[in-house]
Amino acid sequence: MKKLPPHILAENRAARFHYEILAEFEAGIILTGREVKSLRTNSVKLSGSFIKFRNGETYLTGCKIPPYKYAKDQPHEELRDKKLLLNSREVEKIQKNLNEKGIACVPFNLHLKNGKIKVKIVLGKGRRKWDKRELIKKRDVERDMRRELKT
Repeated sequence: MKKLPPHILAENRAARFHYEILAEFEAGIILTGREVKSLRTNSVKLSGSFIKFRNGETYLTGCKIPPYKYAKDQPHEELRDKKLLLNSREVEKIQKNLNEKGIACVPFNLHLKNGKIKVKIVLGKGRRKWDKRELIKKRDVERDMRRELKT
């Protein structure tokens, strides 16, 4: 498993591959104390999660935060919907862009910023199969070039 920089707690690497990034937003997240402690141990699964909109509010759904192993008396719910903290202007902007065909809103990473846990939300357009093939080919060529320069 690739080691992440110290301020990034979890990353959705599949989102980078499946979507072409159009816009980024940073949102706060409402968590319980046990969830925060579990997140700080880097034990979170962000892949497969998505953003839901209910009554003008945004929620992170499908993000799996396992129970904190030292808090056995009251474990938290692993797949609970977590409310995201965004300005109303940002919510409107995201929803307006989601009305276009092929645009999706996915969480990109969980990171620390000034001691607070934040979520980077990405608006992305789904890549086609041939785009993914070109991306893989480009990545392989760059890797081969780095190997050649090393030797």
